[in-house]
Amino acid sequence: MKIFDKKIILASKSPRRSQLLAQAGFKFEIKTKEVAEDFPSEMPADEVASYLADKKAMACADFLQSDDEILLSADSVVILDEKIYGKPVDFEDAVQILTELSGRVHRVITGVCLLSKSKKRVFYEVAHVHFKDLSREEIEYYIENYQPYDKAGAYAVQEWIGLCKVSKIEGTFTNIMGLPMESVFRELEAF
Repeated sequence: MKIFDKKIILASKSPRRSQLLAQAGFKFEIKTKEVAEDFPSEMPADEVASYLADKKAMACADFLQSDDEILLSADSVVILDEKIYGKPVDFEDAVQILTELSGRVHRVITGVCLLSKSKKRVFYEVAHVHFKDLSREEIEYYIENYQPYDKAGAYAVQEWIGLCKVSKIEGTFTNIMGLPMESVFRELEAF
C-alpha cells in the first residue's frame, strides 16, 4: 500500500521533522532557504507559528515545479504566559529559559503550511507540556550534554529533559518534536 504518492518537498532544516516524515514512511526531499523568523510584535503568540510556517513556504514556493508536488514547511514556538521562547542564543539564555519553564505548564504550537502550485493550507496543533521542577544542576547537565541551541524553548521532548522531567503531555508527542504527524497525514490526504 502506498500511503501518499505526491512528491513532498520539506522546506525545513530540522532533523526532527525529517526523522518524523521518514519514520511515517513518506518520501520527500529537503530544500530550504534562509528565512528571517521575525513576526509583527503585536501578533498574538498563538498565531506566530502558523505565520512563520506560511512565511517559510512562500519564500520557498519557487521550488515547486509541477502540480503533483507539495511543499511542506513548519515552525514551532514555546509559549509561557504569552511570552514566546525561541531558540536560545547561548548557554546562559538556555539556563534562563529552562529556569522559567521549570515546574510550570507551557504550550507548544506547531504551525504547518502545505503549498502546491494551486492550493495552500495552513494549520496548527497545540500541546500543553507539564514540566517538573528543574534544579540548576539538572538544567546545566541537560544543556552541557544535549546542546539545545537549535530548539525552541531550549529543549527537545525526546531527550533527557523530556524523558525524565515532563510529567504530562496534553496533545501529541510529535507536535512537541516539531511536526504534528497525525494532522499532517490527515491534511495531506485531504490536500
